[in-house]
Amino acid sequence: MLDIGLTKMLLVGAVALVVIGPEKLPTVARMAGSLFGRAQRYLNQVKAEVSREIELDELRKMQQGFQEAAGKMEKAVADNLASVENTIHSAWHGDAASVSLQATPTPDQMALKLRNFRRKKLARTSAVPGWYKQQNGRKTRIISAAARVAKYRPGSAGKSSSFY
Repeated sequence: MLDIGLTKMLLVGAVALVVIGPEKLPTVARMAGSLFGRAQRYLNQVKAEVSREIELDELRKMQQGFQEAAGKMEKAVADNLASVENTIHSAWHGDAASVSLQATPTPDQMALKLRNFRRKKLARTSAVPGWYKQQNGRKTRIISAAARVAKYRPGSAGKSSSFY
């Protein structure tokens, strides 16, 4: 870059005043300013266009990457679909050795599975784990305060329920 300080600019201005003259100096300065402004705008446009081209090139690379990924995904889906079609085709035409379908569970197996599910859900949602209750001898069945009062209330205390 040009290293132009204040003293050099004053020297150029003094030489221009002597060479051009005081009558034409304002018009020449105006024209130089407008040319300098045009040059700056032109440089800014060139910079913007270069940055747009760089961004466009990056977007093209990204688009190409996405297209490659989509092609791979499409191929994987097509391969999986073909294997499923082959399995269904072999099952339809009686090739039972190649088909590995699970047998439907019996009602007893379903009941056992349901019981295990409930047990697991209770273990997940309870505040204190069952193994800890069993290990420390804590109660596993807890009743509410109202139920406890009703269960252990003495017989004579329950007859007088008048508040006033």
